[in-house]
Amino acid sequence: MAAASSSTAIPTVEKSNFLKLQNGSDIRGVAVDGVEGEPLTLTETVTEAIAAGFSGWLLAKKKNVSSKCLRVSIGHDSRISAQKLQDAVSRGLARAGVEVIQYGLASTPAMFNSTLTENEEFSCPVDGSIMITASHLPYNRNGFKFFTSAGGLGKPDIKDILERAADIYKNIANDDSKGAETAASLDVKRVDYMSVYASNLVAAVRKAAGNIEKPLEGFHIVVDAGNGAGGFFVGKVLEPLGAITSGSQFLEPDGLFPNHIPNPEDKTAMKAITKAVLDNRADLGIIFDTDVDRSAAVDSSGREFNRNRLIALMSAIILEEHPGTTIVTDSVTSDGLTTFIEKKLGGKHHRFKRGYKNVIDEAIRLNSVGEEAHLAIETSGHGALKENHWLDDGAYLMVKLLNKLASARTSGLGGGSKVLTDMVEGLEEPAVAVELRLKIDQNHPDLQGGSFRDYGEAVLKQLENTVELDAKLLKAPVNYEGVRVSGYGGWFLLRLSLHDPVLPLNIEAPSKEDAVKLAHDVLNAVKEFTALDTSALTKFVGV
Repeated sequence: MAAASSSTAIPTVEKSNFLKLQNGSDIRGVAVDGVEGEPLTLTETVTEAIAAGFSGWLLAKKKNVSSKCLRVSIGHDSRISAQKLQDAVSRGLARAGVEVIQYGLASTPAMFNSTLTENEEFSCPVDGSIMITASHLPYNRNGFKFFTSAGGLGKPDIKDILERAADIYKNIANDDSKGAETAASLDVKRVDYMSVYASNLVAAVRKAAGNIEKPLEGFHIVVDAGNGAGGFFVGKVLEPLGAITSGSQFLEPDGLFPNHIPNPEDKTAMKAITKAVLDNRADLGIIFDTDVDRSAAVDSSGREFNRNRLIALMSAIILEEHPGTTIVTDSVTSDGLTTFIEKKLGGKHHRFKRGYKNVIDEAIRLNSVGEEAHLAIETSGHGALKENHWLDDGAYLMVKLLNKLASARTSGLGGGSKVLTDMVEGLEEPAVAVELRLKIDQNHPDLQGGSFRDYGEAVLKQLENTVELDAKLLKAPVNYEGVRVSGYGGWFLLRLSLHDPVLPLNIEAPSKEDAVKLAHDVLNAVKEFTALDTSALTKFVGV
């Protein structure tokens, strides 16, 4: 398993192949050889061109600034291709004349923060930041996230960078003498920025607890970092705050992820942190994804705070601080969550599209038109707060929970995680919750040469028309993605995936029987679309 490396003969890469690396507002590709059917797409040379493309994009944004005045920070998660790609990114930036600052192992939120921190000792603020990560994807993948002080880059920015990179790549392929010179004379600054970032988290908890030095003294909190970049949270955040952290696990970076996928949505991962909490009789468990922009928690009884339950808990905390505010979520949140936010907490639930950037951008938009929103959060564990520059930061979400623990004890409300558990009391949760994925065969003649997106939209239109004729079903009056329908005491949402030829179907219902009825209605509506693989749906309804 050799990490991506450049060879002397640089292969041709078409612009269309560069554009295929775009994954919404990120770049993703294969960076490690050896997995059958997954050829390398993120080579060192491609990476170098992308970094130089980011420099060009940044220079165009800054205007009237020479590249020699720009500085860019680079960080990476624990992936086995990280070091090679960090070196390639450094060469690409240096090729463009930018000052290069390497942070080494870092979290995605810390990389954004480096554009805001004002501390010359650590060469901050930087003009731009690059995080090398592919979140929870398999070990052979990697990618990039980009930041300026305005936040994470959007889809049009990523396309712009990749188009620039394709042109730069041709120059590298035609004459790499400059690249060799750049590599030989590369002057890189190495900075321990994670200590700065972690100290800010520590300060936030101390402030919330009334400036107590060790507000978590006596609390037993275990962390599962999944062998990603989140291990710092134990030694640099929890322990300085006085917490007992024995029983924390998988803190060592290991890009092969030998214990479980670092993903708060993954059942195996959640079982691992739950077991750690119960085995160690801890007050709270915390789990991060690979690059720490997502998180979840577990209370002392082993009850998970992820997906709808984490959103409910964060909503309760934010609505205490900002009564009546709007909570923006993705499209697959439950009806029970809406009732909880609006009836129990007195807030407003604004259910929007899937995709953490979509949810964050919608919250920003609402504020800009006069509707106050302080939390944007996805069921995936991506959560961003207005008070934290709308950055989806898994560590900061957990700090909000720690603040609650510490302040509750200071107020004499007792220790342990009961204060958190009590905050989600009354959240209605479905007996059955499933997601079925209906794939579109792009080579099927039923597409008639059209795109999978057009085909998917036709499926959704047919479902919508069918629902309108069925008195037992009620289409959601306000919906921003796919077709959401209530019926039989539950609901379903069929939507088109943001990037793939897939129609995910989410169903929640009070019983398996009711869930099957909803699934049956969907199956009857879409069965004529022969390019749609409905086998998962057929299996679920037992046909």
